[in-house]
Order: sequence, then C-alpha cells, then structure tokens
Amino acid sequence: MYSSLTVAHGHTGVVAPRTGPELSDLALFAVAVAAVWFVRRALRKRFARKD
Repeated sequence: MYSSLTVAHGHTGVVAPRTGPELSDLALFAVAVAAVWFVRRALRKRFARKD
C-alpha cells in the first residue's frame, strides 16, 4: 500500500537541462560572502594592535 503512494509522488524521470545557476545557488553564495566578510571584520577588530 505504501509503496504505491510513494511511487505516485516520486520523480517523473524526466531530466531538465541546466541552463544556469538556480536561485538557491545564488543565495548560498551571497550568504557565504556575507559570512566571510563578517568573520574577517570581527577578527580584524579582535587582533587590532592597541599601542
């Protein structure tokens, strides 16, 4: 019974060609850039010389 339910909602088997990056790819890249910028800024403040 359960196997017939899972097959009905599974993948269709049709592969779509990739034409470019997905929106999720761009969002992940933007979050990674923001995280690197934030961490570098925090480390610069932490290790700044206080003469």
